[in-house]
This record gives sequence, structure tokens and C-alpha cells, in this order.
Amino acid sequence: MEIRSTTLLPAVREDVELHTADGLTLVGELAVPDGRPPVATLVTLHPLPTGGGFMDSHILRKAAARLPALADLAVLRFNTRGTSSPRGTSEGSFDHGEGERHDLDAAMAFVRERGLPHPWLVGWSFGTELALKYGARHEIDGAILLSPPLHRTSAAEVAAWDGNGKRLVALIPELDDYLRPPEARERFSGVSDIELVEVEGGKHLWVGENQTRRVLDEIVARVNPAVPLPLPTVYHLPD
Repeated sequence: MEIRSTTLLPAVREDVELHTADGLTLVGELAVPDGRPPVATLVTLHPLPTGGGFMDSHILRKAAARLPALADLAVLRFNTRGTSSPRGTSEGSFDHGEGERHDLDAAMAFVRERGLPHPWLVGWSFGTELALKYGARHEIDGAILLSPPLHRTSAAEVAAWDGNGKRLVALIPELDDYLRPPEARERFSGVSDIELVEVEGGKHLWVGENQTRRVLDEIVARVNPAVPLPLPTVYHLPD
């Protein structure tokens, strides 16, 4: 079958709850490969909830729909505090990237409890701020930033990733609304080993299958480089 925007490929999907140190319950979903263990794990951080971001924001939803089957990845999605989706509403209220540090901590505690391998943070827009501000203190292989606006992240927080042993990859859309490649090169200049990927024609929201596939290919290239790329556009269901 052709893989389209709404295609849901085989995986084992489980509704989960995360519990924060400040007493909140967050709702989410874990998707893992069906019949085999994951080789790595994506911990996804969604765009700004006050701007409509949630765990089902399309790139994250499509990662969970496709990558367990196509790339043997586990994908954890969740709503940060005060955020709603069809899965439900996480307790608490939006805290402008401050209290959300506890949300990321809770997600990483869940990853440890489940023994999920080789975790990577995948943040999109506001989610990149959480990854940059709070991710480096966790045991992760790296972080992948999709359309980082750098609105809430200080220069010192960015520089803290330099030489810290964790990979940092940033996908910068050519036509981004907030941070375009020339400024990104300047703002990330303090991280000598960052991989800046400038996406020609890309936009902040990565709308359309071509941009979606580019993003998913870039993620898989880092997280499971054994997978042939580009990812297939057709999936053959087992007999």
C-alpha cells in the first residue's frame, strides 16, 4: 500500500501516563515495532501548545505511525502540562518552558523504567527549547531539533551542548518564520560539533509529504543509520 499522510503502519501501540516530580499526570502513547525489539527510541517534544501544538502535531504523529515499522524505532509522544489531544489532557497548565522541565524528566524516567534503548530527543519548535534547555542532563544519545526558534533558549544553554558527548542535529528550513539558515549558523556557532541541516524550500511547519519525508529521513539517518534511505513510500503488508 502507498504510505500517505494518514497511513498507520503496524506497531504495538500503548496508551501511557507519565508522572512528574511536581505531582502531575501527563498522557501519552508509546509505539514500538511489532514482533521485534526497537533499536533506538525517539522521545518527542511537541510544538507550542498555545499555538496548537500537541502530541499529534503531524510530524510527530507520522513518526509514530511509520518509524516503528520502517526503521525499528520506539516512539514516545506525550502532551506536556495543560495540553489536550484526542488521547486526553495532561494535568497542570502551560508554564512557558519552565515547569515543562519536569515533563521531560518524567518522560526520561519512563524510558529508563521500560528499558528503551538509545534514546534521542526529537523536538519541534517549542519542543526544541525544552530539548536544548533541559535535555543535556539526561542520558541520551543526542537531540534532533526541527525548526528551532531559539526564543526561550539562552546563548549559554546552547553553548552547553558544545563537546558534551551528545550529538546535536538541527534541521533549519530555508523559509522558516523565526530562524533561517544564516541566523542559525550564527546562533549555533558556539556548538562546534553541531550538524546544521539547511533544508531548501523548507518551512517551519513542514507541511506536505515531501517535507515530511525529508524530516523522517533525516531523523532515521542519525538514529538508525543501518536503514536504507530514502524510506519507502510503499509498504507491503505481510501475508
